[in-house]
Amino acid sequence: MENNSGKHLKKELGVFSGISLVAGMTIGSGIYYLGSYVLERVNMSMGMALVCWIVGGIVSILGGLCFAELGAEMPVTGGMTTYLAKAYHPLAGFVNGFSGFLLTASGSIASLALAAVTPFQEEFAFSEPVTKAIAIGLIVLFTIINLRGIKTAAAIQNISMVLRLVPLVLVIVLGVFAGKSQPDLSLATAFTTDTPPTFFNIVKVIGYATFASLWAYEGWTNLNTVAGEMKRPKRDLPLAIIISMGGIMLIYTLFNFAVYRIIPQAEVNSMIADGNIYLGKTAAFNVMGNFGKWIVLIGMAVGIVGTVNGDCLVFPRTYYAMARGGFFFKKCGEVNDKGVPAFAIIASSAMSIILVLFNSLQQLTDWLVTVSALLNLMAIFAVLIFRKKYPDMERPYKVWGGVPVIILTCLLFVVLLVNNFVEDPLTSAKGLIIIALCIPFYYIFRKLNGGMEYDTDKIDN
Repeated sequence: MENNSGKHLKKELGVFSGISLVAGMTIGSGIYYLGSYVLERVNMSMGMALVCWIVGGIVSILGGLCFAELGAEMPVTGGMTTYLAKAYHPLAGFVNGFSGFLLTASGSIASLALAAVTPFQEEFAFSEPVTKAIAIGLIVLFTIINLRGIKTAAAIQNISMVLRLVPLVLVIVLGVFAGKSQPDLSLATAFTTDTPPTFFNIVKVIGYATFASLWAYEGWTNLNTVAGEMKRPKRDLPLAIIISMGGIMLIYTLFNFAVYRIIPQAEVNSMIADGNIYLGKTAAFNVMGNFGKWIVLIGMAVGIVGTVNGDCLVFPRTYYAMARGGFFFKKCGEVNDKGVPAFAIIASSAMSIILVLFNSLQQLTDWLVTVSALLNLMAIFAVLIFRKKYPDMERPYKVWGGVPVIILTCLLFVVLLVNNFVEDPLTSAKGLIIIALCIPFYYIFRKLNGGMEYDTDKIDN
């Protein structure tokens, strides 16, 4: 596992740390504001919105089950970048990693840092420059923490995972047991005379709204990125993904139902129309006044910054793997005395800061989902490719339900992607442009490295 500096990544992550990382990188800002976008896409139908949150969870769990097989059979640092390179072509792995550097990974850190500050704008009248300055400060803080070693970063992740559950559980308990509103959960309200509930329209409505929820579930792919630093990856990795994603789906669905029990439909409609998308904060205020609002605000901020910490921990490992394979800046393939890829961490944070400066939270969120979903689809289909190309590879875990489940998961992602292209072609096209921009850099790095191909055998495992 040694690299060219004679230093190596340390195996210090167990199953609880794995669950903390998945939950910590999934339960962030999305659950607090994406509920508004889901409602908008289903004509403000609360019943249909809950269906879409469940469907989004099922799709993510199925994706996680498939991804767990890849991680268990090939527990290497770099995760999806390495899988795509070995399954398809080195270019596919590079596109995943470099698009992450340009947008998806760096954009995730940037959008989360902004999301941690945005809910406080109304309370403290922060200007946009101040909001961005605080967001950049958060990125710098967690960069420094992650430079001190993975053990410190993982410990913070474990603590933040517990704390981030406080506001979610509070809203769920208050809503389910003390909420006085009786939400209309009829699915019929999602349709109008112009869009009657035909099979095509049902798929169209559910698909478009579910796609909005996927960003809240995004995170299940990231544990594989640090599989090379897990103590028992072949056992703990699939276990951590399955436990965390199942629990997250339950929490998300109950949270949205609780909000509907507290805030009447008319008030929800008015809030979203006015641009007030943080429904959970209002729900806590309606039940417990300012005390409840601040509990949610603080808990939400802790949860989001915990996700920033997790992103700062995980994403640089992809750039480390790329550099070790010969297709990124060579300095990113070096490990410091703390056993972490220091230069890769700094490069990741620098790109995130650039995105904070030049983009808004909404812009970043819109771009991220399409690119992530497309690459996730490729990784899930790679499970079948790996079985064909490497039949003798040890597989301590195989997808429950076998090939039919893998094919079903791929089809679900295809339906969601195609539907989103139809409903929002401009944003989808922007995602494809980002992917296309990565291709020339593959050949640039290849030339800089003497014409070599992406060498996955050089990556630590």
